[in-house]
Amino acid sequence: MGTGTPHTVKRARRVVDAVVDGVADLGVHHIFGVDGANIEDLYDALFTTARAVRGVVAKHEFGAATMADGYARTAGGLGVVAATSGGGAMNLVAGLAESYTSKVPVLALIGQPPTTLEGTGAFQDTSGKAGSIHAVRLFTEVSRYCARIERPDDLAAHLERAVAAAWSGGSAVLLLPKDIQQATVDDAFTFRPPPRRSGQDPDGLTRIRDMLAAARHTGKIVLVAGDQVARDDARDQLRALAAAVDAAVGVAPDAKDVYPADQPGFCGVTGTMGHTDLIEAVRHSALCLLIGTRLPATARAGLDTAVAAVPVASVGVEPPYVPAVHATSLDLRQTLAEFVDQFSSGSRRPDPVKHSALTALEVPENSGLGLRYREAVEAIAAMMPAGSDVFADAGNTGAAVVHHLPVSRGGRFVVALGMGGMGYSFGAAIGAAFARGSQAHGDVSAPGRRTFVIAGDGAFYMHGMEIHTAIEYQLPVTFVVFNNNAHAMCLTREQLFYFGRYSFNRFRPSSLAEGIGVMFPSLPAHPARTLDQLFDALEAATTTSGPSFIAVDCDPDEFPPFLPFLTQPAIEDSHRDRPASRPQ
Repeated sequence: MGTGTPHTVKRARRVVDAVVDGVADLGVHHIFGVDGANIEDLYDALFTTARAVRGVVAKHEFGAATMADGYARTAGGLGVVAATSGGGAMNLVAGLAESYTSKVPVLALIGQPPTTLEGTGAFQDTSGKAGSIHAVRLFTEVSRYCARIERPDDLAAHLERAVAAAWSGGSAVLLLPKDIQQATVDDAFTFRPPPRRSGQDPDGLTRIRDMLAAARHTGKIVLVAGDQVARDDARDQLRALAAAVDAAVGVAPDAKDVYPADQPGFCGVTGTMGHTDLIEAVRHSALCLLIGTRLPATARAGLDTAVAAVPVASVGVEPPYVPAVHATSLDLRQTLAEFVDQFSSGSRRPDPVKHSALTALEVPENSGLGLRYREAVEAIAAMMPAGSDVFADAGNTGAAVVHHLPVSRGGRFVVALGMGGMGYSFGAAIGAAFARGSQAHGDVSAPGRRTFVIAGDGAFYMHGMEIHTAIEYQLPVTFVVFNNNAHAMCLTREQLFYFGRYSFNRFRPSSLAEGIGVMFPSLPAHPARTLDQLFDALEAATTTSGPSFIAVDCDPDEFPPFLPFLTQPAIEDSHRDRPASRPQ
């Protein structure tokens, strides 16, 4: 935890000292990572700095990368991750790929062996010389910018370019050889933080304004909002636009927090885990306006026919995957505010559409052991403090959370669908908790604010040991793990697509809460095998200042609210003939 007393010996300013100062200049308060020989000088700089930035050591570099990702998504700024060379660097790839695909600004600082040893068989050499792995080429594929710092004087320019690239949406990488980290920088060294990206397409926005004006007179407008609304902090402007044009509003799976479910006109979530109400709304609309979403496959399932039959417009960083009239906007807050000004003035605001309960996807009846997905998720929603942040993991559990969980006002909702890497939520939630603590002037235990992880046991087995980091820093994170002793989505696919003839994806039964409670005696750990036990565990978690752990028993054979599964002709036979839940 960075314990010790900084020494006061005056010494020359090193490259790593300049890096730490640059991170602090960007308003970043935490660098997440795992220490090692070729990045330890950065940790020394973090220990000796007087700036308000500190190092957080994770259990695994993937976890550290997702912490930086979750930090950036929650704070609306830049996330920073550090790793050593070799295996440590390689472990970052999956996490950086998520940030790259989801356009989350993350800066990776990766240590390298000294330049004098490149191409000589050095341990963990990734210089690309003498047949070694070429780190620049490798990380270029998962970043908007990647550079190896070859000279101390090159640092400022590369750091500025890397940050600017990250601000454009995605990860950026700086490779730092150990001797370069230790080298001194010139007294004239200056890092100038680049401005946040801005800009829009005036002609395109004019076309979309005309389409909105025409649609108001001919029928209903449907807005479908994506994650860029959250990244640009444009939630208020989205709600104002919906009211100004009397629109129905749907959200992409990774954007449930941009328009609360209790707001007028809300008609559900798009895509594979979505609601039929939204499909019907689009089908009967005069215009479907996509805001800050490209509508990828996970957000488009079920909508293809509907959007093909109505006019579609789009505003955001990039054009959508469906045909649409698109206008580029790098700042939705500004763009939507301009739309609101045009459609709010000089006319009476129509009565808002009344909110009504959404139609849930119908899943086959289940009589297995444990709690059903819907009742467990609704219990979590009922007990979740206002303003809580939620990080859901991939899989059947994630599908249930996207479909059934209403998001409270003021909190973030994140499901990582860029790469869908299992275990993402554990690190990302920890990064979010640090971000909230920074916003509360460093008090990570600020009352009234909790972060929830909702994941399956498969995701927990991959990267769940990051809970140790939450314990070390006493972060207010509640880890809810749905334990069905299976990789349940893979199991469901075996049943549907391979006729349930076999299963590679059932586990031996595990008592997760009891095991975690023994492993970490200071961590409140609660089993929840009944609904009453779940309510009691959630209530206990809200009175805990630090982390807590809840294991919810559920049935691996329950079908989730996941459209591709529920539309399979074999679903009834598969459900009727499936094997009972059993230990191996």
